[in-house]
Amino acid sequence: MTELITQYFPDITERQRGQFEALDALYRDWNAKINVISRKDIDNLYERHILHSLAIAKMIRFVDGTNVLDFGTGGGFPGIPLAILFPEANFKLIDGTGKKIRVATEVANAIGLENVLPQHLRGEEEKGKFDFVVSRAVMPLPDLVKIVRKNIARDQHNALPNGIIVLKGGDLSAETAPFRRIVQQEDISHWFDGEWFREKHVVYLPV
Repeated sequence: MTELITQYFPDITERQRGQFEALDALYRDWNAKINVISRKDIDNLYERHILHSLAIAKMIRFVDGTNVLDFGTGGGFPGIPLAILFPEANFKLIDGTGKKIRVATEVANAIGLENVLPQHLRGEEEKGKFDFVVSRAVMPLPDLVKIVRKNIARDQHNALPNGIIVLKGGDLSAETAPFRRIVQQEDISHWFDGEWFREKHVVYLPV
């Protein structure tokens, strides 16, 4: 199934290809013990979880040394796929559910990801500073902004100003209304083929 990844990211290295390939067996094994992906969804791991996470990489290519917080990572999405794609960026993965963080930790260790730090932590407790906060449909955007505004670093390193990048589905007009002058929303279907990506979006908010 890594062909799905290389179709859209043809420049990945053999090491990255191997890491992406290993995710299938790892998540199937862990999902049997700790349900982090719905049972019926595990067969769609590469499309609905890995490639979906990588839509963020179509919005921005993180420069080396970028610090990213994955807020509410669950079993490691979008943080682990992004960490594979950007091995010189640093990713902290936090979630309030300890068993989900255990899965993310074990998966990252199994594929030799050295740029990932999973931690059992609620967003309100995170004190660090990051260039970007990423998340996947964890909570409404205004609520997320209130929690993570404190975590956005001031120093700029990337093509986009520091801020929040979230993966969302459906009609987001109410969520984005408070930020309509500055928010940027891209349809993932512009980048990736497949019916599932219709009405799926990447939302970027400079903070």
